[in-house]
Amino acid sequence: MKLLKVMCVIALMFAVSTAAFAETQSVKVSGDITMRGMARNNYDLDSNDIPAAAGTENSDWATYLTSTAEIQVDADLTDNVSGVIRLVNQRVWGDLNYTSNGTANAGELRRIDANGTVTNPAITGANAFNVDVDLAYIELKEFLYSPLTLKIGKQDLWFGKGFIIGAQLQDNQNSLYADEYTAVTSFDAIRATLDYYPWTIDAVYSKIAENARRSNDDVNLYGVNVGYLFDDYNAEAEAYWFWKESRNPGGTGVNGIDLASIGNDSNDVHTFGMRGSFDPIEDWTIALEGAYQGGAYMLANQQNERDRQGWAFDALLECRYWQDDFAWKPVLGLEYIFYSGDDNLGTDTAATTGDYEGWDPMFRGKFDTAIREFQNVYYTTAQASSPSYTNQHQVLLRGTLEPTDSLTFDASYGHFWLAEQFSAATSNKNIGDEIDLQLTWDYTEDVQFGLLAGWFIPGNHFVDPLDDIATDVVGTVSLSF
Repeated sequence: MKLLKVMCVIALMFAVSTAAFAETQSVKVSGDITMRGMARNNYDLDSNDIPAAAGTENSDWATYLTSTAEIQVDADLTDNVSGVIRLVNQRVWGDLNYTSNGTANAGELRRIDANGTVTNPAITGANAFNVDVDLAYIELKEFLYSPLTLKIGKQDLWFGKGFIIGAQLQDNQNSLYADEYTAVTSFDAIRATLDYYPWTIDAVYSKIAENARRSNDDVNLYGVNVGYLFDDYNAEAEAYWFWKESRNPGGTGVNGIDLASIGNDSNDVHTFGMRGSFDPIEDWTIALEGAYQGGAYMLANQQNERDRQGWAFDALLECRYWQDDFAWKPVLGLEYIFYSGDDNLGTDTAATTGDYEGWDPMFRGKFDTAIREFQNVYYTTAQASSPSYTNQHQVLLRGTLEPTDSLTFDASYGHFWLAEQFSAATSNKNIGDEIDLQLTWDYTEDVQFGLLAGWFIPGNHFVDPLDDIATDVVGTVSLSF
């Protein structure tokens, strides 16, 4: 009798389990493992600041190894329902509690918050093997209406070339010395997509920062992106509006202003833009993007809101004409990028009025250089008020060669100069030049090796002795499955 009862219970469990999982069509498990070896020198552009204070690093060279491990589960269910979860661990080899990250030293890790304020991250002693959630969302296709797809949860957002919205770089565990290499780039968001081919309409809401639960002090992102695909010339076009609503600048300003007392004064950024690309002739591509920013400016050194009047522009010409004529398949590219700057940059005070003309980076995912792109965003220099995302012109010349089917060589040269004079003490607008060389070897379909070498050569905007060449060398091996 006992045996019969046991068999009945097992049969019932099997029947319930079968019913519970019958709706699952497929489950896919994927992931990747990436190791990097890094050697960096003079990221603060000063080779004469050593020896440092007691207890800090005593060399301008920083060398370390990092690991990033990701695992993703994609589950397809019936009725056009699916779910995605991706877990990430990223860490520096041998630094189990992150106690040796000397963030007080110039040239080392800093962060930019949702309002665009650059700060040093707190070192909390988090465990190196903590796991972060990068993706966790539900996707509902043909939701209520056949062209409509709905995504709810922590997801990637990338529109166009990622010039405005592409990544929210996060290192929630304070686990990396080089935050630009973080694998966590997602948003807590709701995204509705209407697919009326050749039209695509996206509406997005994202919670960037919650802050106090009962106060109107959050940071939110709203947006609409409309895209169209043309039948000829491989052409496409997009128009968009994104609103970064920020109700609390936070902290204490550099002029002693208690920003907590300002409360609900806004620091909103409304970004309107258009983007398009086409091939006027075969193997040539022209891409253009322009955007305008309005709204309000209210940051650490402002007593009252100022109106925003910012502009950005990106123009790209790519030539693939010789790909079929030469075995090494050369590709050439020329790109010009402009970010508007404020007239008072570096000299403004708490009482400064008038329009604020600096550019807000929003959540850009498009990064063009290894060093300059992150100066005064993650790594401070002597000119801490000249980050790469505002008040800058830049010209980029790029080239790609494929010596073999498994070997790719990329080279880029960038020249940078200020859009507006920084201050009387540093009136020269020449920021500098950067050379990046990268070699990629596809060892197998699943394993890839890479080597990056970059040099930023400061221009006359940086004065002696704070104008030394910064060097970045990064070796990579990655496995994808």
